[in-house]
Amino acid sequence: MSRFAEPMARLIEELKKLPGVGTKSAQRFAFHILRGSDEDAVALADAVRGLKASLRLCSICNNVTDVDPCVFCASPVRNQRQVCVVEEATSIGAVERTRYQGVYHVLHGTLSPLHGVGPEQLRTSGLVTRALSGVIDEVILATSPTLEGEATANWLASALRESKVRVTRIATGVPAGSDIEYADEVTMARALEGRREL
Repeated sequence: MSRFAEPMARLIEELKKLPGVGTKSAQRFAFHILRGSDEDAVALADAVRGLKASLRLCSICNNVTDVDPCVFCASPVRNQRQVCVVEEATSIGAVERTRYQGVYHVLHGTLSPLHGVGPEQLRTSGLVTRALSGVIDEVILATSPTLEGEATANWLASALRESKVRVTRIATGVPAGSDIEYADEVTMARALEGRREL
């Protein structure tokens, strides 16, 4: 038996489905909504409804967008022949801060055999089709330097091999501002592999 009234218990259960939100945080959010004004609650509900009703995936790159094609794919000033592949749409912001001027392709995940995610569950077919059609010159694989991210990058490099497109991988290694003394052996090995001449 729940110690909260049914509507409150239901909201807490729904909030717990959000990433990084446990029971305590969900309860705090639910009580904040309850204490807020009716207008704030309606605005939150409308924002969630509007998000689900208005957003879709770009037909070219799979980015989350309210227009199709998305602003990157439709831009006349971006380099449409250079494609940066990211795991999730949330990674685009980090790449954009570097002043990258190409376009993107969003996979919506990584290969993870333990979780039943194979190549057919990722959104890769559009990228392979674009590469084979000759409309792109370079694919930059910007997946995370995790086991799954590396496996995904290696699989994509193999899948793109017959297209003759240049496939590159983002460098990984010791982050700027950190102390080498605390770097693990994998990070140091990647840093040494990605070294460049000065």
